[in-house]
Amino acid sequence: MATTGPLTTYRSSFSLPSLPKVLETDPSACVLDSFRIAIAQLLSDALGLDLEKAYNGVDYGKKGEDFTVALPRFRLPGKVNEVAQKVIDKFTPNEYIESVVADKAFLHFRLNTPNMIRAVLTQVHELTHVVPAQQAASSSSSAPPEGIYGTNKLGAGKKVIVEYSSPNIAKSFHVGHLRSTIIGAFLANLYKASGWEVISMNYLGDWGTQFGLIASGYEKYGNQEKLEADAIKHLFEIYVQVNKDAETDPTVKETAAAWFKRMEDGDEAALANWRVWRDLSIKKYVQEYERLNVQFDLYTGESEVSKKSMDDALERLEKIDLVEESNGAKLLNLEQWKLGKAVVRKKDGTSIYLTRDIGGAVERYEKYKFDKMIYVVASQQDLHLAQFFKVLELMGYEWAQPKNASLVHVNYGLVQGMSTRKGTVVFLNQIIEEAANVMHEQMKTNEEKYNAVENPVETAREIGITGVKIQDMAAKRINNYTFNWDRMLSFEGDTGPYLQYAHVRLASLDRKNPHLLPLPAPSALALDLLAAPHTSQQARDIAFLLGTYPDVVKTALKTHEPSGVVTFAFRLAHAISSAWDAVVVKSLGEDEREKAQARLFLYGCARDVLGSALRLLTIRPLERM
Repeated sequence: MATTGPLTTYRSSFSLPSLPKVLETDPSACVLDSFRIAIAQLLSDALGLDLEKAYNGVDYGKKGEDFTVALPRFRLPGKVNEVAQKVIDKFTPNEYIESVVADKAFLHFRLNTPNMIRAVLTQVHELTHVVPAQQAASSSSSAPPEGIYGTNKLGAGKKVIVEYSSPNIAKSFHVGHLRSTIIGAFLANLYKASGWEVISMNYLGDWGTQFGLIASGYEKYGNQEKLEADAIKHLFEIYVQVNKDAETDPTVKETAAAWFKRMEDGDEAALANWRVWRDLSIKKYVQEYERLNVQFDLYTGESEVSKKSMDDALERLEKIDLVEESNGAKLLNLEQWKLGKAVVRKKDGTSIYLTRDIGGAVERYEKYKFDKMIYVVASQQDLHLAQFFKVLELMGYEWAQPKNASLVHVNYGLVQGMSTRKGTVVFLNQIIEEAANVMHEQMKTNEEKYNAVENPVETAREIGITGVKIQDMAAKRINNYTFNWDRMLSFEGDTGPYLQYAHVRLASLDRKNPHLLPLPAPSALALDLLAAPHTSQQARDIAFLLGTYPDVVKTALKTHEPSGVVTFAFRLAHAISSAWDAVVVKSLGEDEREKAQARLFLYGCARDVLGSALRLLTIRPLERM
């Protein structure tokens, strides 16, 4: 999946009869749009429906059909079987539609098989290889061209900030941050693929009373050598120790609060160490993110929200009579909106994260003029995000009004039972290393394949990371899920290693069949042979699935659900597996070269789209394993 920009104007080398245009369709990006328009035109002609209304009634089939229409949704006069008969009477097989079958209140449409296969495979190939190469040739960039099949222009001219991951510095990257990181990185890729200008933002927890604790504890337990070796680990050790001290010594927290007050007041002596810790922590995080194939455009944090922004926000809230005092602290009363009360300033005058979130949002809009800002935060924080958004709305900012849908909370459930195989509480690097070790041992069981892998240790780590990510993204994000080592690392069933294995098998076909390369252009390939009776259903299933991928991406953009893309990847992998014995490449002789090349082309397109889906999910597709 290209994540660098939307599709540009493109015309396929394979053309079908022209059709009327329908709003919000783009056959140059999703050729199945053309086939849906052809069905809609038949409905329109037979039933007198508006073309767009007819198009919106054409859905993907659920039981093996290509497309299905539920006739009652049109609310037409007459009995439903009579309405269906009108369509059947009007229908004649054509270059788009092969057959129409009535089934009670439904009409099932089967597409013209040879034309569907050729149209889809041609588009996949040209948007993955030909068009990007043409764009690269006319560009000054030295970066290799990326495929653009599956991309769209829905967000052209718009800007989105995606804030995700957001760990607390001085604490190891805990598995609790994993879901935000994986989902957020997916969303950043998704919006880029849909034409948006995306700013990936890591809003670090780098401010607050806990840093007063670490600062006071560092004086007692700090070690410069340990700090430079692994800043996050050493600072976390200090944090644990000073909290232990606080259990028996009440002055510890008082000292910490005093330290943080000095930091908020801009005391350079109090800030000096904190700056070093922050910089060292970010360097360590960048390494962790690189392993996860996650990149940020911007590392910012609570510390970078200006005192002026927070003071201005508080003053504005007081003017609209939302602030009340309680024991010296300032609270927002949001009870009339059933959102309770929320502290915006502590009794010692220091800020709290709600105040910093408000000030930060205002600063971001002033700087970036975003069209949308997405916060990827656990469902445990639903109330906080609801309070935060409501406050910005009540402050009167036009961009924060619900009608503009510019502030979005993408929430998610908890990971339960995520620990090492021995059951110890775990940091993410431990999970990754353990998964990599298990995969490495498994790879060694096939010596021939193992020796062919250029970097087996790195490959094992990628398989392990794929297992972690796919287990996380396979279900709806709002669901809690239980981390399962055996399921995560299995090569059987719907797992990450299974998807990598499917991609590796597809990638191996070119290596095993050099005598068939280079393949001719799609127009010169005998793709009609893929519709031969004894292999047509398996080849057809793969081609049709490939054709749905652009719509999978669009649906994910609406729902913010990675699970739909994961489901697509599994369906495609299953279809490939089912075709493996029937649609064979290797055993065909020279006298069947055309058939072999057509099949190799089909599998090459499947490899391209499966790889694209994996990259959209932030996974690096493997060539060998």
